[in-house]
Amino acid sequence: MSDESDRNKSVLSIRTRLAIKLGGWLVKTLGMTWRLRIHNEENVNACHASGTPVIFILWHGQMLACAYAHKWPTSVMISEHRDGEIITQIVKLFGLSAIRGSTSRGGARALLHAASVLRETRDVAVTPDGPRGPRHSFAPGALLLSFRGEAPMISVTTHVSRAWRFKSWDRFEVPKPFARIDLVYSAPVRVVAENMRDASAQAATFVKHMSDEAVRAAAFANAAAN
Repeated sequence: MSDESDRNKSVLSIRTRLAIKLGGWLVKTLGMTWRLRIHNEENVNACHASGTPVIFILWHGQMLACAYAHKWPTSVMISEHRDGEIITQIVKLFGLSAIRGSTSRGGARALLHAASVLRETRDVAVTPDGPRGPRHSFAPGALLLSFRGEAPMISVTTHVSRAWRFKSWDRFEVPKPFARIDLVYSAPVRVVAENMRDASAQAATFVKHMSDEAVRAAAFANAAAN
């Protein structure tokens, strides 16, 4: 995938590439002021200890804090659109790699690539509501990947005490200086289904799962604040 990444990177202007590097430096500098609290890391460690790769699921708007705090090497599924290339270069600054493609463009090829990554016992991350929304919707790609790859999904949810939120479809969050960030890893959940259609039909269940995890993240944050 390095040749493909180089080709995609070449379509970005020099100004854009410089802005990405500057933005990455600013985020890392800003991140030094953030107060991180990571919850339930043992859920991930238990999977890795048994040799099981993980599919991390997170909302598109929380990607920045998750990428900053997440410490395991992970391949992130990112759209083939031009703005996806910008995100690709950004996540690389945090030691993550990219699988180009989404459910709306390049989906089949991306899922095949993601499945091969899982077979190599490496982790994959998916934003079910990316790249275009609607916000907090759940496209079936992660469910199909879990079903076909027989890999558990672990949601990654953050609660940020103070953040700038863009007026974009995903309400993209940038934690403000000295913000408290509570990041919560859920218990591993496997997709149990008879076939691909049944797996896809479980989207609503996992929207609720991630909503419940958001409530847990807020509870962790409130408990620590009190």
